Amino acid sequence: MYDYIIIGGGIVGLSVGFELLERKPSLKIAIVEKESHVAAHQTGHNSGVIHSGIYYKPGSEKARLAKIGGQSMKDFCESNDIEYDICGKVIVASEEEELPLLDNLYKRGRQNGLDIHLMEKEELLEREPHVNGKRAIHVPMAGIVNYRQVAEKMADIIRYKGGDILLNHEVVAIQEDNNEVVVITDQGDIKGQFYINCGGLHSDRIAKKAKLLTDMKIVPFRGEYYQLVEEKRHLVKHLIYPVPNPKFPFLGVHFTRMIGGAIDVGPNAVLGFKREGYRKTDIYLPDLFEVLAYKGFWKLASGYMKEGIEEMIRSASKQLFLKNVQKLMPEIQATHLKTGPAGVRAQALKDDGSLVDDFYILPSKRAIHVLNAPSPAATASIDIGKEIVRKLI
Repeated sequence: MYDYIIIGGGIVGLSVGFELLERKPSLKIAIVEKESHVAAHQTGHNSGVIHSGIYYKPGSEKARLAKIGGQSMKDFCESNDIEYDICGKVIVASEEEELPLLDNLYKRGRQNGLDIHLMEKEELLEREPHVNGKRAIHVPMAGIVNYRQVAEKMADIIRYKGGDILLNHEVVAIQEDNNEVVVITDQGDIKGQFYINCGGLHSDRIAKKAKLLTDMKIVPFRGEYYQLVEEKRHLVKHLIYPVPNPKFPFLGVHFTRMIGGAIDVGPNAVLGFKREGYRKTDIYLPDLFEVLAYKGFWKLASGYMKEGIEEMIRSASKQLFLKNVQKLMPEIQATHLKTGPAGVRAQALKDDGSLVDDFYILPSKRAIHVLNAPSPAATASIDIGKEIVRKLI
């Protein structure tokens, strides 16, 4: 009998387990993960950015937890000898009509308590000589880390403190009564007093197995990247982002330095035909039909049809993708880009077609369900774990 069962071995689930044992080492906890290793999906396929919180609505949990979570993540890396780099970010207005959007973003960042500053073209070019920009925001506290390494270190600490990490255990059903919860897996039953659903790409399905009624569904969006060839990596000094398109809920094509030296360029954002589909050819018909049968998806699609089609075309055409890249850095050519990795974002979508914009954590009698934790969840993971544990202990 466990005190707490955590479903999902990504960085959020591991952070919950880590914080439970930090607060109360005598607890008996289990983390249940269907894959053969932790950090198998969103955690192990993300951009590795330590976010600042500049983009998020003032007063939102995303804004608050990204800011404090970034510092917590740096502290964790320092304490555990994990490499990270506070390389800073520049958010660039390349065209005249983007300048008001940049100013609004700067005001939002200041409202979120961030020590950022506006740069005119001359200062931008001192920092990033190859960037095409009229003005930019410098975000000095942004950085990079390998979140898979962070997750693996958390898992090591959890095991050292007596927690169980049950790999290759897929949850097939959940039973709750007044005395206990039984998480039924393909490897046997796991009993506990309480459970935390950190299922990421499958969090809505875990909630459904527990007969929890929600007004949302996870819709997967695949982000596809190229990488700069090695001899062109010197062109990028910081993280380089465009001003976000307010008509589209993604950040646009950007340059991301990675731990290890690679420079990722992207992503585009296209509907995933499989919840865990990292290749363009990955299709799982039950996942696809579930999205296409969901009324919320069609309401969303009707509002973003033009942008969605453009993203799909860019996914199929390297030349069109290159045009987006050259808007920020004109000297990049097709030969400078090689195929890179891809990730899948678990985006919660409501029945009315609206995207769940903030973290969405829903309690029930014997559970807490983390139903929406997209970016900046990795950055904020340690403090998300603390928030959840405060509700439990």
